[in-house]
Amino acid sequence: MQDRDEFSSWDRDDPLRPFRDEFLVPEDIVYLDGNSLGVLPLRTRARLSELVEQEWGVDLIQSWNSHDWVRYPRRIGDRIAPIVGAEPGEVVAADSTSVNLFKLLGAAVRLRPGRSVILSERENFPTDLYVAQGLCELLGLELRMVNRLELRDGIDDEVAVVALTHVDFRTGELHDMTELTRLAHESGALILWDLSHSAGALPLHMNRDRCDFAVGCGYKYLNGGPGAPAFLFVAREHHSSIRPPLSGWMGHEAPFAFDTDYRPAPGIERHLCGTPSVLAMAALEVGVEITARADLNLLRKKSRRMGDLFLDLVKKRCQGYGLVPACPLDGAVRGSQVSLRHPEGYAIVQALIARGVIGDFREPDILRFGFAPLYLRYIDVWEAVERMQSILKTEEWKRPEFQARQLAT
Repeated sequence: MQDRDEFSSWDRDDPLRPFRDEFLVPEDIVYLDGNSLGVLPLRTRARLSELVEQEWGVDLIQSWNSHDWVRYPRRIGDRIAPIVGAEPGEVVAADSTSVNLFKLLGAAVRLRPGRSVILSERENFPTDLYVAQGLCELLGLELRMVNRLELRDGIDDEVAVVALTHVDFRTGELHDMTELTRLAHESGALILWDLSHSAGALPLHMNRDRCDFAVGCGYKYLNGGPGAPAFLFVAREHHSSIRPPLSGWMGHEAPFAFDTDYRPAPGIERHLCGTPSVLAMAALEVGVEITARADLNLLRKKSRRMGDLFLDLVKKRCQGYGLVPACPLDGAVRGSQVSLRHPEGYAIVQALIARGVIGDFREPDILRFGFAPLYLRYIDVWEAVERMQSILKTEEWKRPEFQARQLAT
């Protein structure tokens, strides 16, 4: 029978253990929400202070050149590239995930004239569907939504681009990226992946799998801070033919020539629009740099093990209290999160937060727990289930303050 000491022993032997020291993780908190917002890297505070006090405060506008602010999007993109299995020059940091999705969907349908359908799944992240709906209304296209199990049959010769999120945000279930990309190409369609719940948590292979496009956020497993800039990937084979629908000055071939006619930059930079947020880029760069130093295979191995241990402990210690797995039990097809169902899921999550276990809730009944392997410990898995068992046993979640719904958790 596993016990607390055994979990602690795994932490002592963990090859990723030194990374935890690079983050501000409150000792009294079990943080299982890194799949929504990563924790603060300690060096981010010093980096932002340096930028504000010296680069902005003293050097002022000269810093665009003297401190290379102007190259932030490309420089960070090149650091993200190996994290997602791409090459330098195929990734750029810019805007938000939603804006990047709009840009790439709009550009992709241009590459498939005569095809009028964007295919996605009903279970996709709602914002991705909203963006696709708005683009379809603008261009007179059709957004075709099918159930997850119907995707393979839904890719036909009317589909211009298949737009999917790699990890289901509710259940954590992984799509088979290799197979779905192959099926899209066999049908003559392009494919666009949202990597927001996978970049920085598990190995990705944009080039090996021959993916066309991808977007992702910087504030989850990349630890870039709340609302951090996002990133986009475009396979090199599309660089010369793709034309973004948002043609901003930073994506111009010669942005400081101030021509009245737009000429797209020759490579990935053509997907830039407006002036980047330098403060946000600086914070993102710190988080990306830390992640880039980690072995992604070790990250994946640890997060899978943590998820398996969590599910096993819940089964053994919380049996009979109505919790049901909402995620795949097979870690090979599960992202870096575990999801459970319970009719009183919201109240249980609130009670857990009051006990120092930070997870989150997704409608209608899902308790969601993210395992960010860079800074999470095995003992945190033990403590989370220990406190959950106590809450269920004592029915602490029935307290009125845990029943009242709030806008955010």
